Amino acid sequence: MTKARKSRSGGNWWTVYGGPLLIGVLSTAGLLSALLYEGPGRYFSWVALGAPIALTAWFYARRTKP
Repeated sequence: MTKARKSRSGGNWWTVYGGPLLIGVLSTAGLLSALLYEGPGRYFSWVALGAPIALTAWFYARRTKP
């Protein structure tokens, strides 16, 4: 018989889905801010919509080469 693998997350849903949910909420807030507000809202939208791109670039740069 094989032993059951232990989950790295420990069963906590926040460790699995927390990052993508946070990025989704930030992106949605950025899109709404770009549509509804002027002035400081536009600057927030640039930051909020640039965050997923910056995170992707950061994780891509940190990945280990096989």
